[in-house]
Amino acid sequence: MHKGAPTHQVRLGGLLFLASTAIGWGLNWPAMKILLRDWPPLFARGVSGVVATLILFAIAAASRERLGVPRKAWGPLLLASFTNVFAWMGFTTISMTTLSISEAALLVYTMPIWATILAWPVLGSRPKPRDVTGLILGFAGLFVLFSGHPLGLASDKTVSIALALGAAILFALGSLLNARSAPAAPISFVAWQIGLGCLPMVVLGLAFEHPDIGALKIDSGLMLVYMTLVPMGTCYLTWFAAIRRLSATTAAVGMLSVPVIGILAGALFLGDSVGWREICAIVLTLAGVTMALSKPKPVIEQGV
Repeated sequence: MHKGAPTHQVRLGGLLFLASTAIGWGLNWPAMKILLRDWPPLFARGVSGVVATLILFAIAAASRERLGVPRKAWGPLLLASFTNVFAWMGFTTISMTTLSISEAALLVYTMPIWATILAWPVLGSRPKPRDVTGLILGFAGLFVLFSGHPLGLASDKTVSIALALGAAILFALGSLLNARSAPAAPISFVAWQIGLGCLPMVVLGLAFEHPDIGALKIDSGLMLVYMTLVPMGTCYLTWFAAIRRLSATTAAVGMLSVPVIGILAGALFLGDSVGWREICAIVLTLAGVTMALSKPKPVIEQGV
């Protein structure tokens, strides 16, 4: 691919696409926080995903991709829709109702660490000393982050922490189980994933969250438009462009900037606290994740 183009130009283009993706996904964290002021989590995330699905299908059709799903691809597709979308996006968004951006972002971005742990029973890949070190660093970061907040069964954060970790674990499991599958054209496959994962969010939101559609204010409405067009639309296109030009490890490690961008954006736009505890947690957690990513692994769609 990209034959005839100088290698450094291809890599530079890939890095630019990667940076665009990371910024778009990173800014989605404060955008989601603003939207949650007016709409409940499942409904808010589901609506943006369903609209983004229609946009992605239109782009796939314009790119002359096959829109249908081969019969053998339905299993991987349904699994990816649950782990990559319903759990990853839905659980994470619910957790943000009580967690700060720094807490939610660092919890869900432990995903590569869980992938390392689960690779042993799922793929028979035993963790190496480097993996164990990464695990210790990652959980040390989370310990530092929450050390100032006594947690217990009565804490309003306990369920949110469980959901954020559940999102990371399920995404890691899905990435391992679907690691060798390439069941459909990339844009079309992502459109099906997002649609199948987000439509149930809308249904559950209407049934149990009882959203007030008219409660959406101008700032929240703009955030809804941003979430639909950028993180769940444009960023998937720039992501695919990046991974066609860069190694899997480079792309994966580059995505570690997403929670950092989200945390800094939360501090800038929402006044979130970023003190020594948050900074230490970022360094420790992302150091652990970097070690987990230090050997090539399949790169799949992530996003937030």
